[in-house]
Amino acid sequence: MATIRVRNTGERIEGEAAVREFLSANNVYYDHWDPAKLPEHLRGKFVLSPEDQETILDAYRGDIEHLAQSRGYVKWDVIALSEATPNLEDLLKKFEQVHTHTEDEVRAIVAGSGIFIIKGKPETGYFDVELQAGDVISVPENNPHFFTLTDERKVVAIRLFIDPSGWVAHPYEDPEFVKA
Repeated sequence: MATIRVRNTGERIEGEAAVREFLSANNVYYDHWDPAKLPEHLRGKFVLSPEDQETILDAYRGDIEHLAQSRGYVKWDVIALSEATPNLEDLLKKFEQVHTHTEDEVRAIVAGSGIFIIKGKPETGYFDVELQAGDVISVPENNPHFFTLTDERKVVAIRLFIDPSGWVAHPYEDPEFVKA
């Protein structure tokens, strides 16, 4: 279950209802899918073949199609990151820059964990959303944010897109952002 840490106050927000309320108040979509849908043979596996990726998409097809239909997504795929990922550190450096997109950035975590750092309302500032298996988040278009791994350093996520060309980041220089 997702937990939140507000950077400028240190406040921690836990529990599904409180997390949903906080994220909704900051215009971030949140949902929770059943992590048990991940097939047993793929649990704990962070290097995935194309067949493994298709199996994951098939397992969550109903959830994906429901979300896609309700929010306009037309393409989806699976991403897996772990210590086995070639050039992981370089990839994370690219991810760990505050940026925006011209469409929502959607991730459904199916294994492992990750953190979205998101700019909230002016009175909130930046906050960290630590996501676990089952957590689904959509950072709205043009909202400054970035993604990184937790200390676990492993994640498998389904990504959904409106633009079939996929993920395009636009750097966002923000004097309000301070690395924690």
